[in-house]
Amino acid sequence: MMASFGHGTRRHPRSRGRTWSRTGPDRATLGVIGVICAVAGFFVLGIILGPVAIVCGWLAMGRTWAGSRPVTAVVALVLGAIDTLLAVIWLSGAATPGMGMF
Repeated sequence: MMASFGHGTRRHPRSRGRTWSRTGPDRATLGVIGVICAVAGFFVLGIILGPVAIVCGWLAMGRTWAGSRPVTAVVALVLGAIDTLLAVIWLSGAATPGMGMF
């Protein structure tokens, strides 16, 4: 019996070119997560949360520099880079937390 031969796409349409699973977070969610990690990284664990924010921002941008970029993705990427840079400077001993306050 050949009931569904040749008619699979008519009953169950799929978008063309999509070969990955949709079980993970979407790009907007990754952008928001990246911004939250970047902001939290300024206060605690900047050496860990900064790179996490960079990765989330990069994935939210679609892993490319071309095309339109969501604002949250760019903010996550930039703040994550600043956060990581400040954490590396602080860990190297060039600056201390609270430098110049007292």
